[in-house]
Formats: sequence, C-alpha cells, structure tokens
Amino acid sequence: MKALLLTLGLLLPAATLPSRAAAPSSAPTDRALIIELTIPAPLSDVWEAFATQRGLTTWLAPSVTVDLRPGGDWLVHFGPSTGGGTIVSFIPQKELVLSALAPDKFPTVRATRTRAVFTFEPRGNTTLVRLTQTGWQAGPEWDAAYEYLAAGDAQLLAQLHHRFASGPIDWSKQ
Repeated sequence: MKALLLTLGLLLPAATLPSRAAAPSSAPTDRALIIELTIPAPLSDVWEAFATQRGLTTWLAPSVTVDLRPGGDWLVHFGPSTGGGTIVSFIPQKELVLSALAPDKFPTVRATRTRAVFTFEPRGNTTLVRLTQTGWQAGPEWDAAYEYLAAGDAQLLAQLHHRFASGPIDWSKQ
C-alpha cells in the first residue's frame, strides 16, 4: 500500500514511495495518508478535546459542531465553508471514523469523500493519535487534494499537540 507517513511533522515526499503503475482516472487506489503524533496529555483529556464541541473550540476553531453519533456532524466552520465530515462510527476514547469532507477547492473529492479513521492509544500520561485516511482515487484533483491534506492534517494534529503543550486558544485574542 502506498502511504505517506507523517510523524512529528516529518513529511516523506511522494518521490520516496514505491512506484506503481498509474490507475485510470477516478479508479480507487490503495493510497493511504497516515499521520501520527504523541499528544502530551492523558487519553481522557485528548478524547474530550477531539470529540466534543467544547473541546474542539479549545484548539481547532471558535465555531464547530459535534454531534457524537453515527450520522452526526464533526464540522469546523470557516466562514461560508466547512471542514471535517460526517461521523460514521466511534468507540469512546479509542476511535472516531469520519466520512471526510475535502476543501471546497476540490469539488469531486469533497462530493465523493474519503474515510478518516482517528485512533487514540494511551501511553502513560500521553496519547498517540493516528489518522489513517483512505478512499483516495486517481487523477489530478485527487493527487492535489492528497498533497494539500497531507499538510493540512499534519497541521491539525500539530494544533492539538499545541493545545496541550501551551494551553487552550483564547479566540477573543486571535
């Protein structure tokens, strides 16, 4: 499986990945985006920050929606646009699975969606958070969305890390 692994912000360029024949446009691929980061907080605190509206507003954005149930929203509101997705399933303090929305500038990817699986693993007083995003297809828009989200998803987890390393964000000062 082709995978882009980001660990503590290290991005391995696609050129270092095994080569394979190009799939036809819009054909599913075995490509996966995998990012993991150790968060300096216990599992219960990280889960609260990630899976609740109150928690998300401490680090991700001042306007979010979390309806923690299958079919519920896990959304971040950026003016007229949204990011995040629809909750497919969850296991409290272990896993959150989203049917993920790509940014508006990738309309085909946004409409088709990818699958984002966030797992949470306790490691003493820290928590390993891993994102595995699959469902990528072939084609220029899919490739551009993959590259864009590789950086964006790494930033997402870096912001979660920052929230626990430096404290919650005071949005009134932003």
